[in-house]
Amino acid sequence: MPNRGPTGAGRLYSLAYSLPPLSGRDPDRGGAVPGPGRADPHDGKPQGPMFEDLSAKLDGAFARFKSRGILDETMVDEGMREVRRALLEADVHYKVAKEFCARVAEKAKGEEVARSITPAQQIIKIVHDELVTLLGDERAGLEIAPVGPTVILLVGLQGSGKTTTAAKLARRLSREGRKPILAALDVQRPAAIDQLETLGKQLEVPVFAERGETDVAEIARRGIEKARAERRNLVIVDTAGRLHVDEAMMAELERVVEAVDPVETLLVADGMTGQDAVRIAESFHRRLPMTGVVLTKMDGDARGGAALSIHSVTGLPIKLVGTGERLEALETFHPDRMADRILDRGDVVSLVERAQEAIDEEEAAELEEKVGKKGGFDLDDFLVAMKQIKRMGPLESLLGMLPGGKKLQDVEVDPDRLKRIEAIVLSMTPQERRHPKILNGSRRKRIAKGSGTTVQEVNRLMKQFAQMNQMMKRLRGTFGANALFGR
Repeated sequence: MPNRGPTGAGRLYSLAYSLPPLSGRDPDRGGAVPGPGRADPHDGKPQGPMFEDLSAKLDGAFARFKSRGILDETMVDEGMREVRRALLEADVHYKVAKEFCARVAEKAKGEEVARSITPAQQIIKIVHDELVTLLGDERAGLEIAPVGPTVILLVGLQGSGKTTTAAKLARRLSREGRKPILAALDVQRPAAIDQLETLGKQLEVPVFAERGETDVAEIARRGIEKARAERRNLVIVDTAGRLHVDEAMMAELERVVEAVDPVETLLVADGMTGQDAVRIAESFHRRLPMTGVVLTKMDGDARGGAALSIHSVTGLPIKLVGTGERLEALETFHPDRMADRILDRGDVVSLVERAQEAIDEEEAAELEEKVGKKGGFDLDDFLVAMKQIKRMGPLESLLGMLPGGKKLQDVEVDPDRLKRIEAIVLSMTPQERRHPKILNGSRRKRIAKGSGTTVQEVNRLMKQFAQMNQMMKRLRGTFGANALFGR
């Protein structure tokens, strides 16, 4: 067996070197390269990194401090007006925005700027610390019952993503060694039960449902009995939602809470609804023993109002965030890391954690051993590395987790680029993938036809692949093979 020494960060770096540019641009001519039979990628707006608009506006507010050598009250007041405007445009609760800016201004005026840092750095540090406080100070983990099955109750309005979140949570906790069962309580919508059963089958997690039964409290109680009988130590309860908060829904949820005594009662709220999510959280918190919030759809055009307001207004911690439709797209909420993302300082720790989960240990070890022997990749290795990058999630999301990643406005990541590259490589024979130098004109023409691309795209890929291999050889010659893999 090869030595499995590379760290998560090392594997990430080595995989990054293994991929060509992922925008749809021709590196030689600077133009966009639309795929065959496909509309121009600019026709549809890709989803950008989390809090992209808010980050850009805060960066603009901090810009006025960067050209100043001293920090005075007038400058602080002017800067805070811009920060408050950016927060309000992000749909942050007006009281939260006002109090936040007042605290930042008070600290900025009361501190002497150290000689080693600039006024802009001083302000950004204060804003970062206050953002962490606003978001909840410390990570709030899920509680687990010491005895008997742990019951996690998911509540929220219709369309907030409760059912998908239930499945994501089951997947996440299964990987942590728990044995979950999903309980379907949305008797109002049979399609919701169908969806949960489909997701449960995909995850190989049992789903408890009683079609035709209308007493949801009794369904929940029997779901827990089934969990005990099958020696399952976790019950995730997916409740019914409504289009808006009403008395019937709240009374139903109160009966469920009384019947199952959940360890966690989590509100699943749509992160794109801004202050509406805060009002919804307040309504649920008044009637139910809420323990936390799960914010969904944070990979879309969420402006940040819900995340920045909900803890301050309700006192409830944000425990998890949904960052995509895939079942693995559920992240623990870390206030300090989220503050870094908002200020475009990146979240490399979460990025490495994602890499460690996505990258297969066996494949990474074999890749390391082959590169160490040969000093470069062949196209089979390249294909393995590309698939590992794809498993980490959308490339726009990965860019947003790098420091300064949101400023890469000119890097237009084409979501179909990886598919076209994979099609080109898979259209080669095994011999061609192992020995790319034998690819003459007729072979490249055949590969282009078989992959549905053009000869120019095949030529471009091979040129980029050759450049990548040269880079890896130079790095290996300078630092050794281990350096490529982060040892």
